[in-house]
Amino acid sequence: MTDIFNKEKRSKVMTLVKGKNTKPEIILRKKLHALGFRFRVHDRKLPGTPDVKLTKYKTVVFVNGCFWHGHLNCKYYTVPKSNHQFWVDKIEKNINRDRYNYKKLVELGWKVLVIWACELNKKRIDLTINYIAIKLRESK
Repeated sequence: MTDIFNKEKRSKVMTLVKGKNTKPEIILRKKLHALGFRFRVHDRKLPGTPDVKLTKYKTVVFVNGCFWHGHLNCKYYTVPKSNHQFWVDKIEKNINRDRYNYKKLVELGWKVLVIWACELNKKRIDLTINYIAIKLRESK
């Protein structure tokens, strides 16, 4: 299947894709704040610029988009048929970069939690937030 947009229109559409302060990130931050957790966001001094940094717990949280970070067996992760190899390579690079950053953070003494965007939907959000709270309290 070919792209339904021309090159210029596709470029404009792709520039609208947010990298920070996405809806799943904001949902997670509101829930954590409501539970009394205090944090910083997007600390550029740490590898991978974590979405949430909880210094008190020496823990960082990444909220990964299922498509962009290759969430296997997720309905939101399907590689486009058009320009297939480009997308396979792009997502593979993202996955490798994520692994590298997680490893570096662990070496620096940080605990790393990865939350997938699909885990923050209405049906699963309470379970996900409880999981994070348990992990944070374990690390204190």
